[in-house]
Amino acid sequence: MDNEQVILAIGRIERALSRIELAKSATKDEVDPALQARHEALKVEMKQAIQTIDGLIARQEH
Repeated sequence: MDNEQVILAIGRIERALSRIELAKSATKDEVDPALQARHEALKVEMKQAIQTIDGLIARQEH
């Protein structure tokens, strides 16, 4: 995967997370506990994916 593809993928991930955060804040009083748990799990998974991508980019640069 070249740098351009990685940058595009990161952009898509960031936009998706932004939409999730916006939806979460819009319905803060009506949060389903199961949905909240899924959201938190997704955030953890996305952080791990971003760390993996960062590692791949770092290796590619060296």
